Amino acid sequence: MVISSIKLKNFRCHEDFCYQFSKKTSVIIGENGSGKTSVLEAIYEALRGKSFRATDLDILKRQSDFYRIEVDFKNGEKTVVAFGSLSENEMAKKQFLVGGKKYARLPKKYRYPIVLFLPDDLHLISSSPTRKRDFFDRILSELNDTYSSTLNRYEKALKQRNDLLKSYTEGSIEEIRSVIFSWNLLLAKYGTEIRRERKKFIAEMNKRLTKTYRSIAENKDEVFVEYKLQGDDISENDYFRKLESELPRDLILGHTGFGVHRDSYEFLFNNSDANGSASRGEVRSIILAMKFIEAELIYEKIGKRPIVLLDDVFSELDEMRQKALTRNFKENQVIITSVEVAE
Repeated sequence: MVISSIKLKNFRCHEDFCYQFSKKTSVIIGENGSGKTSVLEAIYEALRGKSFRATDLDILKRQSDFYRIEVDFKNGEKTVVAFGSLSENEMAKKQFLVGGKKYARLPKKYRYPIVLFLPDDLHLISSSPTRKRDFFDRILSELNDTYSSTLNRYEKALKQRNDLLKSYTEGSIEEIRSVIFSWNLLLAKYGTEIRRERKKFIAEMNKRLTKTYRSIAENKDEVFVEYKLQGDDISENDYFRKLESELPRDLILGHTGFGVHRDSYEFLFNNSDANGSASRGEVRSIILAMKFIEAELIYEKIGKRPIVLLDDVFSELDEMRQKALTRNFKENQVIITSVEVAE
């Protein structure tokens, strides 16, 4: 799948926007704040079904009633995303027009894999556990639709449990335990599934990470990602019992203190914490290596060459890493945003 063009209407700062893409590499040039990232966001939404950074109302241009994304592909296919309302009394809704039919959500068969590279990714190693989870969860969701669905169910169950914890003001501990029982079951079920998939993915990445890193940095350093569990690696039954035993503490805190939503990741560079031991350039090589592995895994598991979206990161890389990026993504369509023309 290769994108040939995109048209935007009332999408963020773009009232009317049109762009023709090259089959291989396209560079969108513009000043900061000119809406370059919004173009990548629109592509991501049309191909993945949702934005990578905002809600529909956030995306909608001010004083506009609707927004529209139209993406044309080289093979003649087209995807249209429309969000808005026809009258003041009608709730705003989103529709996808693809394959001659309308859908409230983008069907799985029409989703196409994307490797997304954002400026914040270059700071991943020193970022918060939440940011690291989001980074790897996005990759896992590209590779596995089931994981994405399981994660969504977990997050919904977690919200329900947390809402109950915050709203419960009277009654015995046994009463709240009976009310929250079903949510504990769901969290235990989905939580153990999420952990299992995260561990499998990290094991697969670690098989390739040092070799890929060395192909960029041209040295003998070793890189490893450790999936840091909150507590021990436990069964679904033990996960459930842990939630049950933590209930008195959770009631005091007003939220769920145990679970996969508290797990994290640690990057090791030559067996030391990479946050502090790896240089700025070495950190960039680690992130690049993971992006290359992501593209490889998508192609191996799905059989599709992902479209690569690079948001204003090319200028952050020195010549050696720019060449590595170009070399490793030579089989992919690459769309780059930049404040200046890349040499």
